[in-house]
Amino acid sequence: MTLPPGSSLCFASLGSGSKGNATLVSDGETHVLVDCGFGLRETERRLARFGLHPRQLAAVLVTHEHGDHISGVGMLARRHDLPVYLSAGTWLSGRLGDVPRHRLIVPQVRFAIAGLEIDPVTVPHDAREPVQFCFRARDRRLGVLTDLGHPSAHVIDAFTGCDALILECNHDPRMLAEGPYPPHLKRRVGGDWGHLANAQAHELLRRVGLDRLQRIVCSHLSEQNNRPELARESLAPLLDGDETRLLIAAQDVGFEWQVVA
Repeated sequence: MTLPPGSSLCFASLGSGSKGNATLVSDGETHVLVDCGFGLRETERRLARFGLHPRQLAAVLVTHEHGDHISGVGMLARRHDLPVYLSAGTWLSGRLGDVPRHRLIVPQVRFAIAGLEIDPVTVPHDAREPVQFCFRARDRRLGVLTDLGHPSAHVIDAFTGCDALILECNHDPRMLAEGPYPPHLKRRVGGDWGHLANAQAHELLRRVGLDRLQRIVCSHLSEQNNRPELARESLAPLLDGDETRLLIAAQDVGFEWQVVA
């Protein structure tokens, strides 16, 4: 799964779910990794599937300090001398260990890494200073929106007008309620600062609009509290019978390169 030639903006996933998350974004020349929730060797192995060596990455971007998003960040950055971009709150959480080349970003303030322009967007999630990202390259926009408790007006505004969207579809409320999680964890996951349920993802997608969306990826599905077919069924009514632009990100393999034309 090598990088598509002549790409203006493309993205892929090394894996998505509660056991680890990592997303590749590229303009064909500059490659960045959003989060790294896998160990060093596993990350290197998964990158190799996409024809990439870690030293070909321009940076690692971190959304927040939860383990399924950062467990491999420090090791990857130290071994391959990569800069890490993250909010001050995420850095001050102390969860990343020694990262010599860290770069602090400010939510709602755009920054650039070579040809990629990046908007860090504050989201409602139970972390120190969580953000998600909108990427711009050659008049195309990609939204990465994987951890939030509810579709706030601020999030809707920030992610409207994307050409592709990676969207959290974490759980089915009934499966969560009847599942094995202890009560406090059920309250956390299902609360306003936890994770999006399938129906909330539907509502968010309806509000941001689908006119420009070439690709929609259901991501961060809980293995215990959701099923791919439930996530698909929730979003399908918005697609006017055309589900070819809808993908499901898997924990073990993520998804292959997707090109935003």
